[in-house]
Amino acid sequence: MSFFYLLTFVLFVFYIGNTASGISRRSLPEWLLVSFLLFAGSVILTGFVLSYFRLTANPFAWSVAVFGTATVVRIIFGRLVERRTFSVNRLIWESRLAFGDWFNSLTPYLRILFTTLLATLGLIAVTNIILILFTPPNEWDSMTGHLNRVMQYIQRGTMRHFGGTNWNMDTYPKSVCTIQIYSFLITGRFENAFKLIHHLSYWMAIVAVFGISRIISKSLTAAFFAALCYALLPDFLMQAISTETDIVLTAYLGTLLYFLFAYYDTRDVRYLYLTGMAFGIAYGHKVTFTLLLPSVFVVMVYTVFWSPTIPVFLNRLKYLTPAILVGVCLFMLPTGYLKNIEVFGHPIGPPTALRHQSIERAGPLSNLFEQGTRNVIRYGYDHINLDGLRNTQWGLDLNQVMRKPLVKLEEITKLRLDEETDFSIQPFSFARRFEFYNTNPYWGIIGFALILPLVFLSLMGVTRSRVHFFLAVAFGLHFLALSYSAPYDPFKGRYFIETGLIGALFLPLLFTTRWLNLTQPGHIVQKAGVGLVIGLGALSALFAVFLNERCLPFPAYGRPSAFQSERVYFQMMFRPDSYVPYKRFDELVPDTATVALGTINDDFEYPLYGKHLSRRLIAINPFEKGVQPIPKEADYLFFSKNVIQPQPGDIRLGTDTTMKGLIVPGEDYYLRKLK
Repeated sequence: MSFFYLLTFVLFVFYIGNTASGISRRSLPEWLLVSFLLFAGSVILTGFVLSYFRLTANPFAWSVAVFGTATVVRIIFGRLVERRTFSVNRLIWESRLAFGDWFNSLTPYLRILFTTLLATLGLIAVTNIILILFTPPNEWDSMTGHLNRVMQYIQRGTMRHFGGTNWNMDTYPKSVCTIQIYSFLITGRFENAFKLIHHLSYWMAIVAVFGISRIISKSLTAAFFAALCYALLPDFLMQAISTETDIVLTAYLGTLLYFLFAYYDTRDVRYLYLTGMAFGIAYGHKVTFTLLLPSVFVVMVYTVFWSPTIPVFLNRLKYLTPAILVGVCLFMLPTGYLKNIEVFGHPIGPPTALRHQSIERAGPLSNLFEQGTRNVIRYGYDHINLDGLRNTQWGLDLNQVMRKPLVKLEEITKLRLDEETDFSIQPFSFARRFEFYNTNPYWGIIGFALILPLVFLSLMGVTRSRVHFFLAVAFGLHFLALSYSAPYDPFKGRYFIETGLIGALFLPLLFTTRWLNLTQPGHIVQKAGVGLVIGLGALSALFAVFLNERCLPFPAYGRPSAFQSERVYFQMMFRPDSYVPYKRFDELVPDTATVALGTINDDFEYPLYGKHLSRRLIAINPFEKGVQPIPKEADYLFFSKNVIQPQPGDIRLGTDTTMKGLIVPGEDYYLRKLK
């Protein structure tokens, strides 16, 4: 049956592509983005329906139902817009010829620049595909929540609320789970298929930057430059091979912004319908889309609301408003927000979680303003780092020398960035922990040497580009939203990939602004500066990927490569004190056993499913509900001493309680055989 399911998957992808060709203009980037949106939307809606009928774990149901959902979407868009299909194969062939003609027309300087960018991206792309296919997931949030809940949904046959150990297992929106479950089941339970939507999102975000930049600049050179630079930002690269959720939201955001700019360029209402669909999917993916709403609104003002007359404005609202409402009803509301209100009294989750990592932690408004302003400066400081390069010793030394004036400035101004900690999850530090900047970097040199200066110049009106002034406002609003809405977190680099997508849209200014134009003769200083930044940016991207401690392609830092690492070691890399008990558990408990879990919120539960993801796990210490009775079907009990008291005959698994400097110390784990 595995071959049959794979065949249906291939046919589904072709069906989606054919459907998209009847909605999209004859443009390869647009066809890709429409296909991406239709694929995600069809699978998400199918997942909601199958969950209702408790068919979440049924691969045959998935293989058939996705076609039904896609057909409904096809019929609806067929009635809303005039369908004019085109040959995708011919379009791809023509695009290849156009690319060759464009590259051959470049000046020697630009040819060197783009060869560097393309070669770097090509090497990284091949490496990333190999890492995705042959290494298991091991990200912190996936080990505690994201993938853990996906396995629970598969074991239970439904995505209904069940009460997991980690609070985000029930509270996070479930739309991305539908895509992960579909990918996993349709590929014959191939674990690394969980990463499909995330890696696909990496490429779709790049396509979105290219498409928007092409519309804004009317320049193929500027569009390629913006897209390739964005593709090499360290924080973006880190999530391309992971199961972190922010990169998926970034792709949805890019798709949404593309449709808004496509509407501005054509005034074709089909893009307002697509905007509504993208809006609903993005909001249904993650609640942090709320922080993007002011930025999206600013872009809507420029692309849609800015009208010559009030009747024209109202006519545009006539299409956009219902499209967004339908998108919200179909893709946002069913994904879990309503259930959170029912269970926790809040659309995000339980009060404990809100106090831990939301605006409520700041207390009075005056303190929020003070600490939020500090966060703006803290994140500004975090961005000015040679991320990627400082994974090497010489890069770290160079980074420290470069940042000395900034550290001195903070001392003189007495901002107390590292001393004030009441609105911080982890205290700010000028010398961030290696684990923080290695696996959660920011934008590196391309960010602080190119993107941030162009944003500032646009905000000040120096570039004389109206569209970039609006984008600068949108950029600033998201930066402020991330700073004021939650405590400072050194892991926040992953959230700034969305800001980075907006920031990448400023790079075309290097080709469209008269006094910056890299295509014109002269401008020696600008060309040398950009060349240096691109050279170092390419090195940063390579070091970010090849020296990524979480997933090393080759041995480094005294660790084996990701391909050589034993599975439990690889997944417990950032919980080293817990490696031994988890390894012993894996050796003692059969692959098909049913295990009751007396664990806590921070515990990694995903590794306990085993290499074949075949153990059944039952949480008996759900978040803030207390310890529940051990179910009769359980064969073993895996528990923390702080949750359940050990009794004679229990096996102490051997947590190393002497380790220091841990991000989160592990529990003292025991195993009890019940049958």
